[in-house]
Amino acid sequence: MPDTLPDEIKTLVDEVLAGKARSVARAMSLAEGRSEQSEALMAELHRHAGRAHIVGLTGVPGAGKSTMVAALTRELRKRELSVGIIAIDPSSPFSGGAILGDRVRMTGFAEDDGVFIRSMATRGALGGLARASLDTVDVLDAAGFDIVLIETVGVGQDEVDIVQAAHTVVVVSAPGLGDEIQAIKAGVLEIADIHVVSKCDKPDAPRTVQDLQGMLHLGRPGKGDKDWATPVVPTSAETGEGIEDLVAKIIAHYDHLENSGEMEVRKRQILEMRIIKTAEDILRDRLMRERAGKLQGLLEKAYQRDMDVRAAARDLLGVVTELKRKGGADEP
Repeated sequence: MPDTLPDEIKTLVDEVLAGKARSVARAMSLAEGRSEQSEALMAELHRHAGRAHIVGLTGVPGAGKSTMVAALTRELRKRELSVGIIAIDPSSPFSGGAILGDRVRMTGFAEDDGVFIRSMATRGALGGLARASLDTVDVLDAAGFDIVLIETVGVGQDEVDIVQAAHTVVVVSAPGLGDEIQAIKAGVLEIADIHVVSKCDKPDAPRTVQDLQGMLHLGRPGKGDKDWATPVVPTSAETGEGIEDLVAKIIAHYDHLENSGEMEVRKRQILEMRIIKTAEDILRDRLMRERAGKLQGLLEKAYQRDMDVRAAARDLLGVVTELKRKGGADEP
């Protein structure tokens, strides 16, 4: 650990690495901020991350993702695997914070030291995953959790990032929701490593399973991992049916990634996405700080049709370029 780190951060890093729950929670709170402390903390924790299996769960609203996460966690704990859960909730339109619905539904794990749950808001982030969500994965990874489950808001625009943030993507569909049509529209066949049909005790569940299997047999143009045959697993989180099989498939996919060399490819893709997202955050913050004087003049020119929107945007970006040339304004 670098000697230049403040003693407070050194202590916090040591406690996170030791898996202390309060310190893990504090590190996550710092990660959501934008301070020198948080940057130093995350830089050090990044050095200790990279070992956890990151599993993303997505699906249309009402598919039963939260119930599925809880059932998965119970089965993983039976196998003595520790589980970190990041539940991405829609941001409140008033406070900007997470609604915390998922955390309320998972209170049964409150006394289990092998489970850590964090609800986070999208805060309007494109792709549904805020920068802090990905930093939180590093915190749980460094803390020694074997598997990190990321539950996203729902299929659509909100799933752009989960494909590049997880090693294994599980898509949850429920019978009776028109998921076979939704799958085609949202390109779900392309993002899933494992398809799950929840609520398989319902009469129309077999039809949903057959529809998904049929579409998969027509061809899967997805992630380029042609050696993995995407399974369709019928489950019921209420009765426990299929949950053990789903966990077995998730572990089998991890083994496949490791044995085929695909894991290294996906880890590099995750880091590439995070670097780009962080660069976008830095640029956005600089623009927000410096735009006040510049933007109004550009807005007036665009309103009067003396300047088009793209030209105005380029002019606004020139503020950041000028700052960099002069060596001003450090990154947030």
